[in-house]
Amino acid sequence: MAKAGKIINDPVHGFITIPPGLIQDVVDHPYFQRLRRIKQLGLTDMVYPGAHHTRFHHAIGAMHLMGLAIETLREKGHSVTKEEEEGARLAVLLHDIGHGPFSHALESSILQGVPHEMLSLAFMERLNFLFGHRLDLAIAIFKGEYHRPFFNQLVSGQLDIDRMDYLRRDCFFTGVAEGSISAERILKMIDISGDELVVEEKAIYSVENFLSSRRLMYWQVYLHKTTVSAEEMVIQLMRRARFLMDGGGRLTMPPALLPFFERSFGLPDFLSDPSHLNAFSMLDDYDIWYCIKNWVSHPDFVLSFLARGLMDRRLLKVRISAEPVDARSLEELRKEYEFELGISAEDVTYLVFEKEVSNSAYISGGNRINVKYRNGDILDLSQTSDLPNINGMTTVVKKYIVCQPKTISLRTFAGK
Repeated sequence: MAKAGKIINDPVHGFITIPPGLIQDVVDHPYFQRLRRIKQLGLTDMVYPGAHHTRFHHAIGAMHLMGLAIETLREKGHSVTKEEEEGARLAVLLHDIGHGPFSHALESSILQGVPHEMLSLAFMERLNFLFGHRLDLAIAIFKGEYHRPFFNQLVSGQLDIDRMDYLRRDCFFTGVAEGSISAERILKMIDISGDELVVEEKAIYSVENFLSSRRLMYWQVYLHKTTVSAEEMVIQLMRRARFLMDGGGRLTMPPALLPFFERSFGLPDFLSDPSHLNAFSMLDDYDIWYCIKNWVSHPDFVLSFLARGLMDRRLLKVRISAEPVDARSLEELRKEYEFELGISAEDVTYLVFEKEVSNSAYISGGNRINVKYRNGDILDLSQTSDLPNINGMTTVVKKYIVCQPKTISLRTFAGK
């Protein structure tokens, strides 16, 4: 007996139907169910307590919006087969399946040189094998190899389904209403020209709002200084753990995480041996919190300092500058903390460091947003005269952040 489709009551989009068949089988697979245990915004709940939504929520929402996009294109006379619809919905459903614990925060800490996009593709290839090569079309769309490029542009572009869902979802769960967008309105105004994705002329103000919202969300949520501090602390924590283990130290660690500290993995390892992919699929946020809780009492000062800070939300102080910090000034600051904390010059680099963050709402050229005018002209969004603010959105804004311990009660906090 064939399975019936599932209906999910999503707080952002309302009722979402998961179609029976292959899509439902993929959603039910342990690889995908793992996304329930990975928060969409990492440690952002340190700033916005409601930000506990997961990668699972986002992936299901993106799949739903892809269905709405295809419905719009069909209404406008474009042919999209059932196979193409299923492939596109699977491609966006699985686009983030390669994320590890804390999403972007630990992307280069547990695995070096293996971005989550490549791991997503490895998971898709494995699922394709397990489901009898029924994901061939989804993989072609994901990789941008399908002969109708608008499908890939809907999955991965500057006005894609991924961004439409996460912006609206992140606004909802953080409570940052200023960043909210109307994804459904934008999707009603998409079209195709020469198998390339375009938006109708009347959509340009909605698109401008979309880009403005994205810029606001980056500075107010994704790159909020407290979020950056918390995420950098967990990055430094994992860096310190790796240093100690490389030196022969012993650390309490979940069995699922241990192999990734005992050896280095590259993308070929995951493509050639499913056991490595299975091992990575066992990792989630809870493994990292297990480490943090156990390392609070570790005799290594740096490890316990960072772990205790994350447990008690005693985060590193953050100073923001529009210019890079002078190397000499940073070195002098580190020497102050060497004396204050009684630690070595090497150890202090885990607690006092600089980080560069940047953001641009829209990058013209390449994978651009094309506007289709009533007279048939198609122009890059940055060329439209109706959006005087778009030039400001194309500028890459950089900020330089220095993280350092707070000086109040340092010795008491450190257990000294």
